[in-house]
Amino acid sequence: MHWQYLEDISKVTPYEGTPLQLKKDLYVKRTTDQGQVLYPVEGPLAVGDELVVRIELRVDRDMEYVHLKDQRGSGTEPVNVLSRYRYQDGLGYYESTRDTASHFFMDYLPKGVYVFEYSVRIQHKGIYQTGIAAIQCMYAPEFNSHSESFELEVR
Repeated sequence: MHWQYLEDISKVTPYEGTPLQLKKDLYVKRTTDQGQVLYPVEGPLAVGDELVVRIELRVDRDMEYVHLKDQRGSGTEPVNVLSRYRYQDGLGYYESTRDTASHFFMDYLPKGVYVFEYSVRIQHKGIYQTGIAAIQCMYAPEFNSHSESFELEVR
């Protein structure tokens, strides 16, 4: 049986009831005298600002065939649109950028802490949600988790 219901995304809170834990943060990339610096998102943003989405994944055991999906805000577009295989911090994964989300597929996920980052650019004015990041083990779907969503105000 498959059960699904819809909820206002701003009411979704992070889920920490499984070995997988996600934390999603947003940063604004600004150019300063010291070079490019990341600042936490606070207050209204402007069209054209580049946001860096940082997802921190904590896993307390080795897992196989894990899928991480991060939904994008409706007023943003990804900077990198090419899908590719990546290797960083001892973890190999396939990154796929799609219309509404970025997907990360891991054949083998060793125990530890991993950080995924990608950039998006703000395209439209308004107030909207950034979407949640969700993770699930493909062959053991009881191991899943999700992050919260943030509200963005763009002037």
